[in-house]
Amino acid sequence: MRALQIQSAGKVTFLDDVPIPERKPGEFLVKSTFAALCGSNMGQFTGEGFYADMYPNPIGWAGHENLGTIVESDDPEWKVGEFVLAQPNGYFGFAEYIVCRPPAIAHLPQDDKDPISLMVAQPLSTVLRAMSRVNARDIVGKKCAVIGQGPMGLIFTHYLKLMGAQTVIASDTRAWRLKWAKHFGADLTVDASKEDMVEKVKDYNKGILLDFIVDAAGTEKSLQTAAYLTKRFSKVLVFGMPHFNMQQFPWYHVFRNEVEMITSVGPECGDYFQVAADMVVDRRSSILRDMVFPRMKWTDAQKAFELYASCAEDVLKLTLDV
Repeated sequence: MRALQIQSAGKVTFLDDVPIPERKPGEFLVKSTFAALCGSNMGQFTGEGFYADMYPNPIGWAGHENLGTIVESDDPEWKVGEFVLAQPNGYFGFAEYIVCRPPAIAHLPQDDKDPISLMVAQPLSTVLRAMSRVNARDIVGKKCAVIGQGPMGLIFTHYLKLMGAQTVIASDTRAWRLKWAKHFGADLTVDASKEDMVEKVKDYNKGILLDFIVDAAGTEKSLQTAAYLTKRFSKVLVFGMPHFNMQQFPWYHVFRNEVEMITSVGPECGDYFQVAADMVVDRRSSILRDMVFPRMKWTDAQKAFELYASCAEDVLKLTLDV
């Protein structure tokens, strides 16, 4: 089968003679039709932080967002020929064939007019999983912020409004992303390359800071900003993936305000696959399908990774046609 391998920092290699993976009982073999890039792939591509000494990466790693057709199944609920959302075992998703297991698989419409846009259900599932660790009373009627408006931050912006947040403030260092934040429901946007986020929030809220903050960027600066946006007894959800083990952080400020820190990462998002898929099919979160672009050819993977890593304008949930 065909597969991608990150061979060295900034270099993607095409392979066409990789063995097709074998499934075990209860698992499914899926022929991948589309595979998306994720911000969590960028450290392994650029060689930043933890990823600096990991080359070459395992073949197909760490693709984890796939749409495709079941080609082997022993479960009558999941029929051969069905188009599904699937999370590959081991995150070997940059490949023509993947193996997956429940619950990280979801039924999809078989006649959707734009099937590639259904890809957004996978990142939405990770947001659902993260928000399952938060009480609704921390969001409904509360003042919130999302730092970082890449695809994940945009989904958090949308979802916090969907949950009933009184205010959602979105920030990013790239002005073009803020237009998308407005599209997905932000009440106020802050260009962090030009404005001080904390001072802007104070001006907007008459000196009052925030109840709930999501750090969707994962940088030292974004985490510091999230901490300084907190008022007493507020909460910070750290979702953006850090690339370094040690980062400076204002612990005294957080300690004195008795801020609750929550982190979320892991494969348990599979528990939310079907719910997420249903949400992007019906009216609850169908607007998120707007972010699935650009759509590029498998043979353009090198360019695709470069565009994604550079945060090129209007590159959101970039998806490869396998």
